[in-house]
Amino acid sequence: MKAKAVSAPYLVWMAIFIIVPMLLVVYFAFTDSSGAFTLDNIAQVGQYSNVFLRSIWLGALSTVVCLLLGYPVAAIVAHTSVKRQSALIMLVMLPMWMNFLLRTYAWMTLLEDSGFINSFLSAVGLPTLHMINTQGAVVLGMVYDYIPFMILPVYSVMSKMDPSVIEAAQDLGADGRRVFLRVTLPLSMPGVISGVTMVFVPSVSTFIISKMLGGGGNLMIGDLIDMQFLGTAYNPNLGSAISLVLMVLILICMGIMNEFDDGESQGGGMLL
Repeated sequence: MKAKAVSAPYLVWMAIFIIVPMLLVVYFAFTDSSGAFTLDNIAQVGQYSNVFLRSIWLGALSTVVCLLLGYPVAAIVAHTSVKRQSALIMLVMLPMWMNFLLRTYAWMTLLEDSGFINSFLSAVGLPTLHMINTQGAVVLGMVYDYIPFMILPVYSVMSKMDPSVIEAAQDLGADGRRVFLRVTLPLSMPGVISGVTMVFVPSVSTFIISKMLGGGGNLMIGDLIDMQFLGTAYNPNLGSAISLVLMVLILICMGIMNEFDDGESQGGGMLL
């Protein structure tokens, strides 16, 4: 009874702010402006398949870059002293203390044709680069904003690894590459999967970064939904249908990642 009483506020909160909005999305997705049932909204989502593919591609690319950059950082932090770990983790989290919009505006200032980077290149006699309003700028913005969500879960798992397991692998004759591939990587997979999920989901559905750094030529799913609710092409029913399809795609991706996580975690740490 006590456990139920403690969880009651959370259940109420979840019902009001999670379940009810999701039910409203489903309702609007399957109705027209008059409230009649229709499948036209779902059918119209297919015409935006190129936007879905672009969003998935840029989200996956940003996730891979975050993994390649964040995994070594998490490993370095996890293998330092406890005092240094606290300082390094604070440095990782420091940008998150700043407003998300301000961070994106800062990248606009850096990447503009007359921005700081091109001004520096001109000053040293090098040709300038067109960086703003490109897919590269969108990926760069997402990596910068979301890489802490990759570093922190990987660090959390790696910091709890038993050093004796790695020492045992080395005693059995495994070199550094084999220790990493057969022991360290499998044991850290729960953190990797968590980090991949935490980066991929907001990357696919982002709209501020793509709007400010990508311009109108790099439309993503988040921008498309934003246009249906707040833009000139006001159509909340179509926007809800797009949101529902995006939700289903994300749930499928998360289900696949969870299955992969289960298989890896059971076999982690075995030296074959």
